[in-house]
This record gives sequence, C-alpha cells and structure tokens, in this order.
Amino acid sequence: MDQSHGVVEEMSVPSFGRAVRYSEYGDPAAVLQMEEVPVPELGAGEVLLQMQATTIHPSDIGLINGSYGRLRDLPAVAGREGVGTVISVGPGVDEKVMGRPVALPDDQGTWQDYVKIRADDLILFPALVPWTQLAVSILNPLTAWRLLSDFEYLKEGDFVIQNAGNSAVGLAVAQFAKKIGVTLVSLVRSEERRTELIDFGTGEVWIDDDEVPERAKQFTHGKGCVLGLNSVGGRSALRIARSLGEGGVHVTFGAMDGSPVRFPTRSLIFDDVRFVGFWLDKWKRKQSPSSLRNALEEVLQPLALTEIRHPVDKVFGLNEFEQALSRNSESRMGKVLLARDKDSLD
Repeated sequence: MDQSHGVVEEMSVPSFGRAVRYSEYGDPAAVLQMEEVPVPELGAGEVLLQMQATTIHPSDIGLINGSYGRLRDLPAVAGREGVGTVISVGPGVDEKVMGRPVALPDDQGTWQDYVKIRADDLILFPALVPWTQLAVSILNPLTAWRLLSDFEYLKEGDFVIQNAGNSAVGLAVAQFAKKIGVTLVSLVRSEERRTELIDFGTGEVWIDDDEVPERAKQFTHGKGCVLGLNSVGGRSALRIARSLGEGGVHVTFGAMDGSPVRFPTRSLIFDDVRFVGFWLDKWKRKQSPSSLRNALEEVLQPLALTEIRHPVDKVFGLNEFEQALSRNSESRMGKVLLARDKDSLD
C-alpha cells in the first residue's frame, strides 16, 4: 500500500497481530509489553483496519500511568491517535471503503496492528496526504481550533498569547491564528526552541520569563491580549493571566508544570479576567456524529490543501516502542510516531 491511498483488493489477514499493552498502571517503561493478540473477527456492518502510523501524546502517558481524567479498563492497548487503512469488510459494508485511509478509533488503543470498528463510525481522511501527517491530524489540531473558536469571538487584529508554543497544539494554534488573522505571541523556555519556532514561521516568539506581562502590555499598545492559552501551569500560567486585557479569557488545557497556580486576584477583580478549562475528550462526548464530522472537516481541509502542516520529529517501528518513548521524553519540536512498517513511510 503506497501513499496514493487508492482502493485495494481485500488482503489476506493473519490470525494474530502485535499490540503494545499494559495490565497495570505505572511507568510506561515498566508496564508496557509487546504482545501477540488475535485479529478480531468481523460481524455485520464492521470493518477491519490495519494501522499505518500512530503517535505518542502526553495523554497516552497519562492513560498508562493512571493519571489521566478517564482511564481504560485493563488490560488495555496504548495509544489514542493514528491512521489506518480498511483491509477487510464484514457483511453489509460497501466495498468502496476498501483501502481508504481512516482514523484509528481512540477508545481501543492505536499501538497495535489491527483493530475493528463499525463502518458507520469511520472517519475518512483525505487522499494524497502522507501517513505521517494523517497520524497526527485530529487530537492536537482539533484542540487548537476549539481553543481559538469556543471562548472568545476573535477578529483580525486581536492579540492572543500562549505558552508551550513549541508543543504540537501550540504549533497548530500558531498556524490557525495566522489563517484567521489574529496576532499570536508564543512563549517557549529556551533560545533554541525560540529559533526553531521563528524558522517554522509562527510569528512573535518570546522566552517565557517574568518580563512577559510588561512586554505584552507594550506589544499590544496597552490593550493586553484577549485570549491566553495555558498548557504549562505554575508561574507561566500567572504570566499569561497578567498579559490579558480587561475581560480577557484564560484557558487552561494542560499542566506540564505540576506546581500550584495562585490566582492573580488583581486580574480577577480589576480586569474581570475569566479563568476556564478545556478538555477535548469531554467536548467530543457532547457532540453529535454530524457536528463532530463538521468540526473535523475544519482541521482536515487545511491539511489537505497544505495550508497547515504538523511537524514530525522521528518515526519508529512498532517493535521499537521503547526507543520511541525514550525519544518522546526528550526536548524536541514535532511528534514521535510509531509505524507498522516505518520503511513504507519513507
């Protein structure tokens, strides 16, 4: 199967496939095991997917170590996002879906060779987009789009500030912000990351230090930012709050820094800053199938048109998941991927 994602004949399916699973919560290095599992049999209205590429998210680690907001029953397959192809269909399913690139279901685990899903639940991906891009095309981009769409009516010329600008969500926010015409300030922790983001074309990039609030005031000509996006916490979250103007909205969707956040009382009282949170999983559960597909179209169409791109750091084979996790723990810009056959992604 090549990157053309064309229609293929039904392939011979083995009886067993590989899966990276855990039977208890804990350190991924200690609890994850590569196991051989039966390939599921198909019933009416079901299709079998073969994983092509999948990614490693912070939420994957949270699910494995037991700290995430909603955990899976054990034993569980790791992974939440990836791309696969339809390789077999059950009775009653139109064979036109054969060979199509589709999203792997995030509730069954994506770090495995094969998974089945109801045909009615398929999320079809655009053709001619590389596997490496499709593998990371939903969770972070959709989070970024909702952050920019759901909390403030943004208009051209508005100022938005975010920390962790080199994260996958941060990079998606930067590209969507540019697309809708708002001015974004991205904060990062090192000069190396700052240079990378500038080269990527994300616009204004600052070091995340105590000078940020005063610098934001000057940069916005005293107006302050209308929206602040916080995925770090700690002192960085406080800097974001102090960079907002009157009536600004401070959205927290992550907490990489585990230290406590002290509410900035002055911002609450005198500037009427609002503090809210966002969790994509909860948002998705509230959507109807049609509204979710419409939302996905808003992030998949720019990808298909090459208006946005999602940086990828390195691709490992599924059997190299331990090395992939090690690389994922290091500072980098771009996602770490696992592939069924990494040579086929070159």
